[in-house]
Amino acid sequence: MFGRESQFWMAGIHATNLKEVTDDASKLDDGSFWAVMKTFEGTATFARFADVERNDFPQQDWDRLTKPWISSHDQMDYMAYVSTIRSAIAEGGVYQVNACRQLHQTMDRKNQSLAGLFSQLLIGNPAPFAAYLSVKNLEIASASPERFLSRTGSTILTSPIKGTITRNEDTFGEKDEAENLMIVDLMRNDLGRICTPGSVEVAELFRHEKHPGITHLVSDVKGELKSGLGWRDIFDATMPPGSVSGAPKSAALRMIEENERVRGPYCGALGWVHGDRAELAVAIRTFWSAGDSIVRFGTGAGITWGSDPASEWEETQLKARHLISIAGGQL
Repeated sequence: MFGRESQFWMAGIHATNLKEVTDDASKLDDGSFWAVMKTFEGTATFARFADVERNDFPQQDWDRLTKPWISSHDQMDYMAYVSTIRSAIAEGGVYQVNACRQLHQTMDRKNQSLAGLFSQLLIGNPAPFAAYLSVKNLEIASASPERFLSRTGSTILTSPIKGTITRNEDTFGEKDEAENLMIVDLMRNDLGRICTPGSVEVAELFRHEKHPGITHLVSDVKGELKSGLGWRDIFDATMPPGSVSGAPKSAALRMIEENERVRGPYCGALGWVHGDRAELAVAIRTFWSAGDSIVRFGTGAGITWGSDPASEWEETQLKARHLISIAGGQL
């Protein structure tokens, strides 16, 4: 039975028999299998599971949501946020900021599990980094298309997404490529803090990835980790993910905190760590609840000087529209 029992699933890896939950990143170095959730602000939930096997996530019942989704920013508020960012860019304080908003509503059936929604996401919106996590007071159903960090031995890889067009469009504009390149440089800098000098490289630039309803612009950056580093060091150097922060990261984070307050699991890191192997996604396209009947969903867009506020609002709608249609409710 899946339901709300403590468990984790990602790409066929199913972990059960929860043994420990901690926020201590140093414990991830013990060689055990850990499910990882680190919020955008850095709050950690690391869950150690004893039993790990490969199986499909079974289809579960889902009572579609029926109420309107309530947004943390309405259209005028979000457009004003975009204009504020553009003004900061004009003053030279920042170059790019990922501006997000959150949607929420109450589930009609209070004991309903997001496991049912996740099984529907796997059918209606298959994503390479889809993941489900359930522990006490936290349940996450994610259809993330974006790799945050993959690790195999000493090799670490990140694949930031910047640039979104509809699936029937063929080309990305200069704004998308410039934004992608800025985040590639940011991730090169982040990995450079934990990788051996000279090992960080752009393995692929401007790859087109098709997903349900949209096409993303993706690049790959990889490097070789310095010896002796643990997961605390890796997270300290790379969190929050650059693609959902901005450049320079410190300036972008200040603007995000001022305008969005708390993102929580949205735009954090979600996945697993097992010894010197790991697969962590950027927790976008993600629904979550905090042990209550409120379900939340986040959506956002990268803002540069060339951004048009109305178009950026529509991009947040585009990213949300298909997944909300699966969950139910009015966008």
